[in-house]
Amino acid sequence: MNRKKRISEILKKKLENFEFEVNDNSFLHKGHNNFDGKGETHIQIVLINKTNIKFNRLDIHRKINEVLRNEYNSGLHSLEIKIID
Repeated sequence: MNRKKRISEILKKKLENFEFEVNDNSFLHKGHNNFDGKGETHIQIVLINKTNIKFNRLDIHRKINEVLRNEYNSGLHSLEIKIID
């Protein structure tokens, strides 16, 4: 299973109040420090709140970083998180 799919599966289980999109933006960093733009190392997550509940954005960032700890340990370099209310 690729990283993008693994992240999607993890987020489905942990962030039930959100719809989300997981994008691989690694290609945008091609050429930076001889990086080839492959390997799913730069991921963007766009979260959309499905409820009227207000969430603390910092808590959401912390939760995502915590549940994706293994991905960081296995090569994830950069994670961009966008939250849309």
